[in-house]
Amino acid sequence: MLKIWGRNTSSNVQKALWAAEELGMDCEQIDVGGPFGGLDDPAFRAFNPNGKIPVIDHDGFILWESNAITRYLAGLDTRGKLWPTDARQAALADQWMDWSNSHLWGPFPTVIIGLLRTPPEKRDNDAIARASDVLEVEWAVLDAQLAKTPFVAGDAFSAGDIPAGVFAWRRYELPIKRNPLPNLDAWYARLKERPAFQKIVMTPLS
Repeated sequence: MLKIWGRNTSSNVQKALWAAEELGMDCEQIDVGGPFGGLDDPAFRAFNPNGKIPVIDHDGFILWESNAITRYLAGLDTRGKLWPTDARQAALADQWMDWSNSHLWGPFPTVIIGLLRTPPEKRDNDAIARASDVLEVEWAVLDAQLAKTPFVAGDAFSAGDIPAGVFAWRRYELPIKRNPLPNLDAWYARLKERPAFQKIVMTPLS
């Protein structure tokens, strides 16, 4: 049995939930973090000493860090549904997963916290605009890749699309600057056709 700790509106938690849903895994999601609290509880810290979400327990195996969890779940499926069987495509999936954390995650909290968790009168609109500009530069990098292949690692959807995909939902839903990026738009439209994306990621932002 797979248990996933973390609120389902968290981008990092959504990575794990999305991967599990794509694979049809039975999963128990336990609300922790954000309005639910609990990250400093000794019982939770025993799972993850960093006090961060998500954390999984898969038949007694404890794992944290969202990309590591996504890779682990993808690797459980011998059909290669989420993790490419070709070594080079797998490396590309890995590359774009790490790129998402290195290049998209940095500016996103400024935008998320500024627009969703800060009253309008207290927002630093200049900081939000600067972060949005940085993000558009990064999204253009992915757009260039998607001019070559329909998904980040090739012709098929893979775990490599998941981290960028959860951020893409926020790009298109938040009232921020969006430059014309037709390849990114087409990729995002393909993600929105996936039932697992609709169920897990397309939720109200908070």
